[in-house]
Amino acid sequence: MVLPSDFGLPPTQYLIGLLGAAAIVGVLLYRVRPPVTEGTVTALAPWMAAGGGLYALYQVGGVPDAAAPLFGSPAVYVTVGVLAGAVWLGVADRSGDEWTPDSAPGVLAVVGTTLLAVVFLAAYAAAESPDLGVSGLILVASALAAGAVWAGLRRVRDVAAIGTVGVLTVFGHALDGVSTAVGYDHLGFGEQTPLSRIVLHAGEALPTAEFVGSGWLFVVVKLALAAVVVALFESYVREEPGEGYLLLGLVVAVGLGPGAHNVVLFAIS
Repeated sequence: MVLPSDFGLPPTQYLIGLLGAAAIVGVLLYRVRPPVTEGTVTALAPWMAAGGGLYALYQVGGVPDAAAPLFGSPAVYVTVGVLAGAVWLGVADRSGDEWTPDSAPGVLAVVGTTLLAVVFLAAYAAAESPDLGVSGLILVASALAAGAVWAGLRRVRDVAAIGTVGVLTVFGHALDGVSTAVGYDHLGFGEQTPLSRIVLHAGEALPTAEFVGSGWLFVVVKLALAAVVVALFESYVREEPGEGYLLLGLVVAVGLGPGAHNVVLFAIS
């Protein structure tokens, strides 16, 4: 089975409405062509994290029944994508390079961060006994690991040209890797993605598993993949910044969304 074990489509009426909304927003974005810059892609990071947080909230029953089908997996990421796209359309004619309150990155970041804060507060309120300790340690460890990898990358490639999107790529996958390892080794959580399970099981088969657990291999693989992707995108972003930042933003989302989901879920469950 290639799909994650938690993969499930919403009921037909929700699916049709969600896909219709996504198609409309997608077509409008294609026609308007708002500038895709380092700033706009960076400003989408809170939206990515909010998507993961909303899925965690859905898993603990913190979403109203009427809206719940829109926040399962993978529907939640389409839902948040539609909302982010609608906001982006509203500021499509504004500067994509400046960080001011009324610029495209500024508005996207403020609205996305507000949504993320609401998700965190709702998750905290929905939890019977929230515990932020482990999640806080995961964030710190992920930041340290990402910082080390980024410093190493800068020694061998001119990745500084990619800017914050490159940093987010490394951090997002560090967060996913570290949180998955902690959840698997110490909190009793399973892994829902088949490829990730293969890496975790490979870690279990190593002699080191008895001493340091099996998740360390997954962290190394995630960090290595993130480093390779950033290094490969360095020249692409320089030559085709619009396409390069857009594709690299998708890579950020693949790491940051699941990583944020784990952090929120561990804190509230």
